[in-house]
Amino acid sequence: MQERYVDVTSKHGVIPSFLVCPDPHPGGTGQWPAIILYMDAPGIREELRNMARRIAKQGYVCILPDLYHRYGHLRFDTPRRNEAMGNVIKAAYLSLTDDNIYEDTAGLIGFLDAQYEVTPGPIGTIGFCMSGRFVTVAALEFPDRIAAAAALYGTRLVVDEPDSPHLRLSGIKPALYYGFGDVDVTTPPDYIATFKAALDSAGANYEMDVFTGVDHGYCFVERPAYNPACAEQSWSKVFALFDRTLRP
Repeated sequence: MQERYVDVTSKHGVIPSFLVCPDPHPGGTGQWPAIILYMDAPGIREELRNMARRIAKQGYVCILPDLYHRYGHLRFDTPRRNEAMGNVIKAAYLSLTDDNIYEDTAGLIGFLDAQYEVTPGPIGTIGFCMSGRFVTVAALEFPDRIAAAAALYGTRLVVDEPDSPHLRLSGIKPALYYGFGDVDVTTPPDYIATFKAALDSAGANYEMDVFTGVDHGYCFVERPAYNPACAEQSWSKVFALFDRTLRP
C-alpha cells in the first residue's frame, strides 16, 4: 500500500489528513473509489490509521481527516483515559457543528477529485461514535457525491433539538448501514427504535444491526468492549455496501 500525510484545503483552513491507497496492479488503472473515514471522539491515533489501511486493502483510497483541526493539534493518550481527559474529549467533540462537517467534507471531496488515484464519481463514508451523526448529515448535504454511508454506534443521531438528524431524514438518497450494541448507554434501545422509525418513515435505503449484549466501541480492537464476531459482521456489511454502490 501507499500512504502519506496530506494537507487538505477547506473553507476554514488546512485539514491535516492521512491518505492510504492500494498498490497499483500490472495492467490496472491505478484508480480506486474513495472513502472518507470520520474519526470518533478520542481523535486521531494509530488505531484509526489501521482502520484506514484495512479499508484500502479492500481496494479503496481512504482518507482520514483530523476533524479537530480548528482547535490545534489535539492528541489524547486514550489507554490512560481518566475523568479529566474525558471532559476535554467531550468538550472537543461537542464543539463540532454540522456546518463544520459540511465545510470539511466539501474540502475533502475537492481534494479527492484532484487525486489521480481516485476513480471519478461517487464516494463512500464511514464514521464511528460522534461521527455516526456526521456521516448521516453529510449524506443529506452531499447526496450527489456520497453514495454510501456507514455509521457504527453513532451518537447524537436522536437528540432533543430541532436539528436532530432523525428529524431531517426525509428524502435521504445514499445507501446506509448502522451498527449498534444493545447495552450501549450512549445509544439505548429507545434511541435506536426512534432512529429506526425515522429511517423507515423517510423511506431510507438502509440496513441495521443491533447486537445483543454488545457495548459501545465494539469495532475497536484496543477497547475492552471489542467484540470480534460482531465487528467482523459489521465490516462485512460495510464492505458489501461499498462494493455494490461504488464499483462500476
